[in-house]
Amino acid sequence: MIKVLGFDYGASSGRAMLGIFDGERISLEEVHRFSNDPVNINGTLYWDVLRLFHELKTGMIECRKQGHGDISAIAIDTWGVDFGLLDKDGRLIENPVHYRDARTDGMIEKACEIVPREEIYGRTGIQFMQFNTIFQLFALSRTRPELLERADRMLFMPDLLNYFLTGSIYSEYSIASTAQMLDIRTGDWDRGLLDRLGIPHHFLADIIDGGNAVGILKPGICEETGIGPVPVIAVAAHDTGSAVISAPAETDNFAFLSSGTWSLLGTELKKPIVNEKAAGLDYSNERGFNRTIRLLKNIMGLWIYQDCRRQWNREEETEVSFDELELAAREAGPFRSLIDVDNDMFYHHGRMPEKVQEFCKNTGQPVPETKPQIVRCIMESLALKYRYVFEGLEEVVGRRIPDLHIVGGGCRNMMISRFTASALGRTVTTGPVEATAAGNVIAQLIALGHIKDMAHGREVIRRSFEIREFKPEDPEKWNEVYGYFINNIVGR
Repeated sequence: MIKVLGFDYGASSGRAMLGIFDGERISLEEVHRFSNDPVNINGTLYWDVLRLFHELKTGMIECRKQGHGDISAIAIDTWGVDFGLLDKDGRLIENPVHYRDARTDGMIEKACEIVPREEIYGRTGIQFMQFNTIFQLFALSRTRPELLERADRMLFMPDLLNYFLTGSIYSEYSIASTAQMLDIRTGDWDRGLLDRLGIPHHFLADIIDGGNAVGILKPGICEETGIGPVPVIAVAAHDTGSAVISAPAETDNFAFLSSGTWSLLGTELKKPIVNEKAAGLDYSNERGFNRTIRLLKNIMGLWIYQDCRRQWNREEETEVSFDELELAAREAGPFRSLIDVDNDMFYHHGRMPEKVQEFCKNTGQPVPETKPQIVRCIMESLALKYRYVFEGLEEVVGRRIPDLHIVGGGCRNMMISRFTASALGRTVTTGPVEATAAGNVIAQLIALGHIKDMAHGREVIRRSFEIREFKPEDPEKWNEVYGYFINNIVGR
């Protein structure tokens, strides 16, 4: 029995997951879960990184207390793009800023006035999102240049937490690729692009591949947690990279949908695709484990649904669960109104039900009035947007992709799984639910030599977790509605 401990930090919560491998199957056991709550101070939205590190150590302590002090390794994955800055003495200069902070509003347009959008895409092959690290740094270079001058190192969130554990400084390949700052040809930092944009780059760390031990737990950490001096492994530190490792694909021709607060839909390639079509449709060539390419597109995902529920629960005495909302939405009439989930109005937190209603009103549709109608609107719209992105993916790769694997927490939402199969007119499989943690564990076991490679790892995944299958329902009606969605909703 080989035991490893994986930490998966999401945008709203994190957990410590114990992975146990018996040579044939892995099992996952949650040993600690915690919320991840951003903090708004004087109009800036920060991550509470010291608390996140405290929860990391608490997870290690809980693992030991539950009888698993004999772990062989530890690894961390998190969301992308965000970072911390260290001074020359290795001290954190200030708390990392949340990617939904308003400091990057308008920064894409300002940066593209200096370097044309087509050139930035041609150099990096990454989708334009206002929170990408390059636009965060561009904003700082214009408003707080002294902060960047003071910085000695910039570390992405998983690399920063690993630095706290081991003292090692590096940038893992998959997480670095989310920055939109890597040269698509070399895989190294595009310092020429940063120079053109006036962004300092003396603080960038060396890039390493996932699948390597990056250090050993510091003695103080071992003493505090009771965990021995085990290696810390750099896995695919971007949570999507870890999730894709666990996609239960049996061939190379597959599509994945990593479903959670964000949805990331794409396919796995050996080489990037950077051409006029990929640029026009704005697909990302993010780096994955074993130097693979994840050709994908970010979609707003379940964020709109989650933020609606947060508001409803603040306003009412009794909290409503996701299961209750989904059950009620089944009784709402189909295709009453639709939204473009990627419209800018849905990006920031707050007033989300009203924003859904406002979009429908502005596009001449019936305004959803009840919670079930709003939820049904979001779910149908999300499934239709998945089809839109899926078809664009097939255009870019130049081939038909037979099916879609949905992985991650969104697998729990049976409605969106059913709707997605119907919207695509394809078979959709779902699972594993704990995809990111499973991929984190698989990557650790590969690094330790207990699993041969990714193909072997996916075979282990198929043996270890329930995989469900969904077939299209009423595809003719979905095709009809999709035509309306394309002509009247997308891009409005």
